[in-house]
Amino acid sequence: MTAQPEPDYATPFKGLKVLDLSQGVAAPHCGMLLALYGADVVKVEPFAGDWIRPIGVHKGEHSAHSVYYSRGKRSIALDLKHPDGLAIVQKLAAEADVMLESFRPGVSDRLGVGYEAMRALNPGLLYVSVSGFGQTGPYRERPCTDTVAQAFSGLMSLNTAPDGTPVKVGAVVVDTLTGLFAYQAVATAIYARRNGGAGRHLDVSLMGGAAALLAPKVLEAAISGQTPASFNPPAGNYQTSDGWIAVTLVRDIEFPLICDTIGLPEIGADPRLQNFADRGRHLDVIRDAFVPRFREKTSAEWLDLLKAKKILCDPVMDLPTWLEHPHVQETDTAPVAAQPGFGDSPLVRVPGALQSPADIADAPEIGEQGADILAALGYSADEITALASGGAVQLRQG
Repeated sequence: MTAQPEPDYATPFKGLKVLDLSQGVAAPHCGMLLALYGADVVKVEPFAGDWIRPIGVHKGEHSAHSVYYSRGKRSIALDLKHPDGLAIVQKLAAEADVMLESFRPGVSDRLGVGYEAMRALNPGLLYVSVSGFGQTGPYRERPCTDTVAQAFSGLMSLNTAPDGTPVKVGAVVVDTLTGLFAYQAVATAIYARRNGGAGRHLDVSLMGGAAALLAPKVLEAAISGQTPASFNPPAGNYQTSDGWIAVTLVRDIEFPLICDTIGLPEIGADPRLQNFADRGRHLDVIRDAFVPRFREKTSAEWLDLLKAKKILCDPVMDLPTWLEHPHVQETDTAPVAAQPGFGDSPLVRVPGALQSPADIADAPEIGEQGADILAALGYSADEITALASGGAVQLRQG
């Protein structure tokens, strides 16, 4: 019997061609994940580059976000409003297995790169639209950012300060998760098409991504008719004499144990505070006692006392401290790659992947591989020069 080849778990999408017209975080995250698993991802950018490039901490042509979400891709800079620029995209689409776009609904059609136009060129194309509110409905053309999605979805209403002020999560959490949802939709569609078949249009939105994140809370709200109460009060962050710690509990019997450990047995025995629901209604009583008590010792002192009683707790670390933590270092959770123009860059692993973003190609400069991409499409050197001179494509000097 002939031995069967070992499956390629690290790069199962090797040979898959992806045309990525998207910008920002959500859809580019999907494209990076496809590249991580071996796909050839061609990133089409405007001459000024993806709008995420100068946002946040940045050096040269890259921000931290564009470095991470562009790893493994090849870039070509095109003017999609130029007929020759559009013709190049059409050639790329005709050869692609997957196409990603993140225009507001209707824009891709006006540019000539909408689903129907691309399907006419390539009936087997998996066309992925990632937008703020989806391709249908009264809000379809509304602009949307991660902040807007956090507000619209109700996420901020669940993430409040002690005084009730809604607080935005500091990371682009909805965009990032929507990119993951887009990736799972693409990967599933690729598997479903393994024996051939037509392509399809995948509609993924930030609104839908936020809703999926909050699905159990949405169900709680529907059942109760109101914004769900805190999950396990008095879980939360408490300021110590030299920092902050997070303390949580998952069973009612842990509350008096916490109170005894921090020297407040009378709070633990209060008949008004014997279950999660009652503690939620009287959270002000608990916090009025807990807040000044936790300020009496250092974080290390409290953590030693609480962990000795097997109470779930940890320091609230900042990101530089997290990067240097022995466990993070030992597990190589954020391996470093020398990104050109950006320096040594810790690139967090994707859970379950056999290689990390640090193992794939550097994030490209704007249009860095443009000439090579055009040559692979059959354009001659003279034709490439003419395309650049005519304003359809922007090539890197040298």
